[in-house]
Order: sequence, then C-alpha cells, then structure tokens
Amino acid sequence: MAKYSIVVPFHNEEENVTVLYARLKQVMEQVGDPFELVFVDDGSSDRTYKLLEEIAAVDSRVLVVKLRRNFGQTSALAAGFDHASGEFVLAMDGDLQHDPNDIPAFLEKLDEGYDVVSGWRKIRIDNLILRRIPSACANWLMARLSGVNIHDFGTTFKAYRRDLIQSIPLYGEMHRFIPALASWYGASICEIPIQNVNRTRGKSHYGIGRTFRVFFDLVTIRFLLRYMSRPLHFFGGFGFLGMFGGSVMAVVLLVSKLLHPGRNLLLDHGPMFVIASVLIVAGIQLLAIGLLGELQVRHYYSSQRTASYTVDRLVRLVSSDEQNLLSGRHEELL
Repeated sequence: MAKYSIVVPFHNEEENVTVLYARLKQVMEQVGDPFELVFVDDGSSDRTYKLLEEIAAVDSRVLVVKLRRNFGQTSALAAGFDHASGEFVLAMDGDLQHDPNDIPAFLEKLDEGYDVVSGWRKIRIDNLILRRIPSACANWLMARLSGVNIHDFGTTFKAYRRDLIQSIPLYGEMHRFIPALASWYGASICEIPIQNVNRTRGKSHYGIGRTFRVFFDLVTIRFLLRYMSRPLHFFGGFGFLGMFGGSVMAVVLLVSKLLHPGRNLLLDHGPMFVIASVLIVAGIQLLAIGLLGELQVRHYYSSQRTASYTVDRLVRLVSSDEQNLLSGRHEELL
C-alpha cells in the first residue's frame, strides 16, 4: 500500500516524460516511504502514451491512465485522483516546470497535519504583461472572494489528503480553485514557496485566452462557495426584490386608477406600467430558477456523481509479490 501518490497529467509531452519519471523516482526513493506514480495521458497525439507504457512495463510503482481523448487538465487530474491509492496525493505538471526536489517540503507539511499544501511561485520568471500581472490580479481577487489567504491559486503543484481531494467534484477548469473548494469542506490549508522553472522542452499549452477564462471562473467559485447548497437564497433574494418593487408600482397604478377612473393609465403612465409588469414576471422567474436549483442540489447529494472523463485503459506491471499471491490463489482453486 503506497503512502504517497504522485499524479501527473501529460498532453503531448514526449520530450519530458522519461526525464520527469527519472527525477521523480530518484526523489521519492530518497524519501523512503512507499509511493506510486500515477501518470495520466490526456489524449496525447505524439509518443507520450507509448513512452508511459514502456515505463509502466518495467516499474510496478507506475500506473498509467489513458483517457480516450483530450478532456483537459482538470479532468485529467480528476482521473489521476480517482485512481490514486496513497494516503496523500501530490499533483504536478508534466512539463518539467515543477521541480521534483520541492516534493519533500510538501510532504513535511502534510506530516504536520495540513489537509492541503499549495505551491507558491514566489519568484516568477515568465512574461510580465501576459502572465504575471493577470495572474497577480486573479490571485488577489480569488483570495478576497474565497477567504483563503494564499498567493498562488493557479499552480498545479499541490499536495492533498486523499480522502479530501476525492470528495471534491472537479470539472471544467476548477483544478486551480481546489484550495477554495477545499475550504468549503473545512480543510486546513498552507502554502510553501516553490521554484519557477522555465520550460526547456516541448511547447507550452498556456495562452492569454486561458488567463481571461480565469476571471469568469472567479464568479462561478464565488457563487459555489456561498450558495452551492442553497441557490434559492441567491435567486430568491433578487426575485423577491423584483416582485416587491413591481407590486409597489402596481399598487400605485391601481390607486391612481381608482382615484381617477377616467384616465388612461397606458397613456399617462405607460413606462411605469411596463416596468412593473417586467419586475413581477422577472421576480417569479428568478424564484422558479432558485427552486429548480434547490431540486438540482437535492439530486446531486442523493445520487452518484458521474466522472468528467472516460478511461480507455489502465496499464500497470504486476509486482513479484502480487504474482506470488495470484499463483497461490490459482493453486488453491485447482
């Protein structure tokens, strides 16, 4: 039984696979505790999966999870977390921009009792305008909106307790917000400085478009953290305000009609009449959306979650101990 599981998603990283495996193996063997390496091939179109398969064929501590297509980094991480068996799970990128030598610092914090240990690229060396400034703005907003006081939400280099990370549903591009989601479950969180290494092999999969999508995800996270289990409190509040405002205007129009029965309300107060009608209808619609959201929440908590990925195959070398155990069972059956 592994104590640590290292989850690494790969997408077209044939130039980095074997180098990263060698570095990870060296570091984890120095740690001394049982470990496994969970490598996820996220629909690579180059030789990435072939190389991973070759590694798994000679090392029983390596599990390769091959996805049927490219589902994205969050889904690839979710697949790795679901198949990890270690008590603690550490996630990192497969492009060699995360230094395996930082792993012992993560493990030390986990041993101290923290549920989530987040990496902090304290000294960043990437592009100032396209990466560092947008990232600093997004991290500042995320810290304020989530109440989690860390500096770097964006890096994948993080460590978790397995029972916690497997209880957090991951989809879309939510992997960067795992600390914020974990805080909703009451997790203890800390961060440690990590090295920020330039990519030397392969092509980066990050662009300015990805940075802009982060700001849309911030709104989603804010909503999830405050109203995930009670959406009616959000939509119902706006719905009630709309219905109340529209009703007040309707009463004013009704009183005006009763006091002046000969006047044409549409001609004298047309805009007010339309606004009142729209507010009442919109308020009813928002209340209905809130009720539907409550039904969805009830369904979510009462049914099994479906995975955001599909696995093509799992590749793992059977160790000699497992082979002896299987042989013994076979002889008993005979």
